[in-house]
Amino acid sequence: MHYYLLSLGCCKNTVDSEGMSRLLQRAGYAPADDPTAAELLIVNTCGFIDIAQEESFGELRELAKAKRRGQLLIAAGCLSQRYGRQLVKEVSGLDGIIGTRRWMEITALVEKLSSAGDRPLVMIGDPPVPPAGSMSRSVVQGASAYLKIADGCSAACSFCAIPMIKGPARSRPVEAIVGEARQLVGQGVKEIILIAQDTTAYGRDRGQRDALPRLIEAILAAVPELPWLRLMYAYPQHVTPRLIEIMAQHPQVCHYLDIPLQHAHPETLRRMNRPHGVGGVWRLIADLRQAMPDIALRTSFIVGYPGETEEEFEALLDFVEEIAFDRVGVFTYSREEGTPAADLPGQVPDQVKEERYQRLMELQQGISLAKNQQMIGRTLDVLIEGSGESLSVGRSYRDAPEVDGLVLVKEDLPMGEMVPVLITGAMEYDLIGVRG
Repeated sequence: MHYYLLSLGCCKNTVDSEGMSRLLQRAGYAPADDPTAAELLIVNTCGFIDIAQEESFGELRELAKAKRRGQLLIAAGCLSQRYGRQLVKEVSGLDGIIGTRRWMEITALVEKLSSAGDRPLVMIGDPPVPPAGSMSRSVVQGASAYLKIADGCSAACSFCAIPMIKGPARSRPVEAIVGEARQLVGQGVKEIILIAQDTTAYGRDRGQRDALPRLIEAILAAVPELPWLRLMYAYPQHVTPRLIEIMAQHPQVCHYLDIPLQHAHPETLRRMNRPHGVGGVWRLIADLRQAMPDIALRTSFIVGYPGETEEEFEALLDFVEEIAFDRVGVFTYSREEGTPAADLPGQVPDQVKEERYQRLMELQQGISLAKNQQMIGRTLDVLIEGSGESLSVGRSYRDAPEVDGLVLVKEDLPMGEMVPVLITGAMEYDLIGVRG
């Protein structure tokens, strides 16, 4: 039997999709690139915000409409976990539904479906037996790999549905993560990206404080030849002096940190149920830049949150201008069913959200261009990810895959290699250079 697996959403979802794919292949199933060539169709959905839900519903309906006799269609992932049996009413033709906490039982679900019985079969909620800590939680993309160190989230942000979908934070054992890092480097991976909903909360569910620095040291001790180790999704309240010290001390750790702040006005942050001590963020960024003057800082903000006044938004603009982040992601607030923020008064009109989005993005584009122009004349190591027609594209330590910029090199260079590049030009998001 062949399977077609479509993965939607974030890199954390991609890791789960890769896990399902490995389990299916281990059970004798073969992957197919075309849904018409597969007997089993799986969509690993995203259910985080409205636009992602719409995409997931659209893909499911399209596959269901074209499904031929004998094909099985399974909805997996966040949308399945969040809405469960409601999907049955929304998408005619579903055979199975499996949630984010049960994806490791995908082969069991397929076997049950293959033996007929009632349809659709629904597997959501917590698994009856926790998955083994050694189960692979990584996905390789070229010379880079995402390595998941924890699942779920225990934060109580008022706008976010992730804890409802993923459940509380559950850290993986150090031994399992280190073992997987060894395997990845053995396969030729040159960049490992540690991911979780909050990487800096790693170990707290096990009663361990400041466990991420110890995990980093364990990985680097096991694979000292690894060129880049990158951290994603570091929450400001959990970035400790020890973590900063470890990042500055080990050259393999990219001087790059993604710190989702969401806003910069204390009252907005209080309504978000986020840490609202903006002064602490200033001190944190000062500490990071003092320890690593070349650090690239990325953050994300939500505009149009319920109750956000023009004064609060302008405070965010001032903050962004003064801090001068290297990278900024901006999202308009999405009213998510079941979250406390959905019932807050002062819901902001869509046109105001969009106008604020444009203003913040325009401001950040100028900052990003200025930051990139500062790179001209520097030589950066670049991981080459594609080449052709005398042009190569890659990323420096300042750029995470898929969310940040690229370095364009006027030469055909070998893919997967780390090449020194002299930066000769800069655009708003990308850099231009020649082999150094």
